[in-house]
Amino acid sequence: MVNPNFMNGVPELLILRLLEAQEMYGYEIVAAIRTKTADAISLGEGVVYPVLHALEREGALKSRRKAVNGRTRVYYTVTRKGETRLAGLVRQWTHITDSVNRAIREPSHASVTI
Repeated sequence: MVNPNFMNGVPELLILRLLEAQEMYGYEIVAAIRTKTADAISLGEGVVYPVLHALEREGALKSRRKAVNGRTRVYYTVTRKGETRLAGLVRQWTHITDSVNRAIREPSHASVTI
């Protein structure tokens, strides 16, 4: 199962986490997400670039053009606002995953009183 519906918000989380570690350009982010998630999450450029542009508009990222091997690429970095946003997203994601893990580990024979 690749990219199920509950993945809303995950592209933003992954992009901010990657850019917190180092400056990157779009396709590099696409490849890094595949690598870091062992191909469990595969986001195309059609997902990544709109998220990058939205985050930049909101002030969570900043970009700069850089010439590399005769090509101009747009590199993105996280701003202070982006770091704050990332911390909030990590807290939310951790809460959700902890809750789901707890729910699937509990015995299914527990009775529910209504």
